[in-house]
Amino acid sequence: MTRYSRYYVSCRLLKAGAEESANGSSNVISNPNRFDYLLPSRLITLEGIDQAGKKTQTRLLSASLRREGFKVGTLSFPIYSTSSGRLIRSFLAGRANTSPHALHMLYSLNRWENMETINGALKKNDFVICNRYTPSNLAYGEARGLSVQWLADLDAGLPEARAVFVLDVPIPRSFSRKTRRRDVNEKDRAFLEKVRRNYRSLAHKFGWHLVDGTRPPVEVHHRILLGLRSAFL
Repeated sequence: MTRYSRYYVSCRLLKAGAEESANGSSNVISNPNRFDYLLPSRLITLEGIDQAGKKTQTRLLSASLRREGFKVGTLSFPIYSTSSGRLIRSFLAGRANTSPHALHMLYSLNRWENMETINGALKKNDFVICNRYTPSNLAYGEARGLSVQWLADLDAGLPEARAVFVLDVPIPRSFSRKTRRRDVNEKDRAFLEKVRRNYRSLAHKFGWHLVDGTRPPVEVHHRILLGLRSAFL
């Protein structure tokens, strides 16, 4: 991104923030059409334990950015249609067992298998929003006793997320949002508690945005928009 385009985007985002404060709207960026060719694609990832609200916030954020005139792509990981995705689905359904190292290599492989899809989305869109991406491997893998550095090395070379938002919810709230048909990860309260702690500590370590996911969806959405502004300043 050139110095001029960084300045342009920052001004647009700051202006949107002023408009939000003045009228309470969810307007992210105003007048997006003039110099959009200066804005390269940006990858955003929404993270958190199961049932944290990632799907809802992906929908709200993509709709908000599209209303402002941006091209937005969305992805959700793991992608189950690939060979690694089918193995991951079997594990989550309780039909297969594997070691933590092999499991998280599969999760990373799933992203590498879909590198063409990721790059294609980045080329076609101004923003790409991922419902889970590389940060998930760190939080869930560390909860299984794996090294964060080893986990990060698995994904080294993949497109990096410009902004990471962790939707933080307590374990009881997760269970209240989905009471039946929970997968292997979702059923294990103690494991999810470890994952939640990891997300919180990793957010402080890597500068991810920690958002209170227990707030009403529209309020969570507004906090994500504020975080998007800071990602470009």
